[in-house]
Amino acid sequence: MTDTRLDVLAIGDAVVDVIATADDDFLAEEGLPKGSMRLIDATEATRLYARMNQARETSGGSAANTMAGLAALGGRAGFVGQVAADQLGEIFAHDIRALGVEFRTPPSDPEIPTGRCLILVTPDAQRTMNTFAGAAHTLSEAALDPKQIEDAAILYLEAYLWRPAGPRAAMKKAIEIAHRAGRKVALTMSDIACIASSRDSFLELIGGGGVDMLFANENEVKALTGRDDFDAAVADASAQVPLLVVTCGERGAIAIERGRRVAVSAERVGPVVDTTGAGDLFAAGFLRGHAEGRPLEQSLRIGAVAAAEIISHFGARPEADLKALVAEHLQ
Repeated sequence: MTDTRLDVLAIGDAVVDVIATADDDFLAEEGLPKGSMRLIDATEATRLYARMNQARETSGGSAANTMAGLAALGGRAGFVGQVAADQLGEIFAHDIRALGVEFRTPPSDPEIPTGRCLILVTPDAQRTMNTFAGAAHTLSEAALDPKQIEDAAILYLEAYLWRPAGPRAAMKKAIEIAHRAGRKVALTMSDIACIASSRDSFLELIGGGGVDMLFANENEVKALTGRDDFDAAVADASAQVPLLVVTCGERGAIAIERGRRVAVSAERVGPVVDTTGAGDLFAAGFLRGHAEGRPLEQSLRIGAVAAAEIISHFGARPEADLKALVAEHLQ
């Protein structure tokens, strides 16, 4: 895709990930279902943070993680997301730019602080997320740079940001700009909770041709289509989009492009430590392969390698040399 300045420009939640270990008793005390994601307010964020073990803080957010992975793989990545003019906002901006991701969104008034995601990781590597969206959900059309959208081969949208009216309007405007410029639009379903609250509007967007690539996991594709059977759900979803990518955990992933189905098995880089960001990094790998014009199977395998690396350590940002890992596994 040589006619563009960026391979992918993502729009998503700009939050700071705060990651700490926790045991099952802690989750029970807090009444938190393991592996769940809930939205919390500023007061609850402060209270829970005070109870957490020593934590690690990095810029986060689903789409931002994907762009960090894309940059680590040598791709040209950009990100649009709203932070406030506060300490966490500065951390986010510095961190993502240092990773090689273009980030131009001006900070907003600190009256609504930068969002943060408090992530509790249990010994079985499952992550339980508690998200205070903060400034992230104040993103508006005014924050968009139309030229930046036109300069990207793929516009990548995060479902976490779809529910609030302002960010949804911004993403719809971005879709118009991208398609008018002849660019592709990708959507990641992010979490089953996003589908529960906005299923009808997602179906309207997808059915209306607003999405060229759809990323989901097994549970998400079932929830989106209303099908309990996985194969039936995949058949329904793939009939709505030119390219569907579905991750299947330990069983790998599949892609269906205009009726052609390709599957790959999961890759192994090390022990499973923390599943935070697995889907985000899988998308990064797939998008990197797609941007390079690689066949579906190779793009899926790059995604599997990136996901395997991310679950081998704490946090949703790569620690190993992803380009070297991909070269090794694709031999």
